[in-house]
Amino acid sequence: MFSYKYPKPSLTADIALFDVKQRAVLLICRRNEPFKDCWALPGGFFDMDDDTIEATAKRELAEETGLTDIELTELGTASRKGRDPRGRTVTVVFIGKVDSELVETKGADDAKEARWFPIDSLPQLAFDHAEIIERAINSIGLRLSMTKTTD
Repeated sequence: MFSYKYPKPSLTADIALFDVKQRAVLLICRRNEPFKDCWALPGGFFDMDDDTIEATAKRELAEETGLTDIELTELGTASRKGRDPRGRTVTVVFIGKVDSELVETKGADDAKEARWFPIDSLPQLAFDHAEIIERAINSIGLRLSMTKTTD
């Protein structure tokens, strides 16, 4: 097997799921370090058994929130150095829209809780997820000023 001499980053998928009518985003409370007990977007590492990064996003959303059959669209990537304290990590960001009154969420796997937050009063977020959410909000036309609060 051929091997490259260059270090390899980790690959993750993060999901920004919105209820546009309620102007809310779904967040999970992290069960593990880093950022244990902090709020974050659902997401996680690409598994070598996943067919695609889209499959990773759907798997992670289902594992952490219980939501399945959600249409997701790729928004782009986040790759800034230092965005993840575990090492160099590139994430592919996906966005989706649902009616939060029609779906039931539950924290599971490495998420202690899953909860909808109004986009204008978000808790302090793990990683670079505040930047990702702001980018996602702009992409779907919810252009609101975001005020961070602490929980």
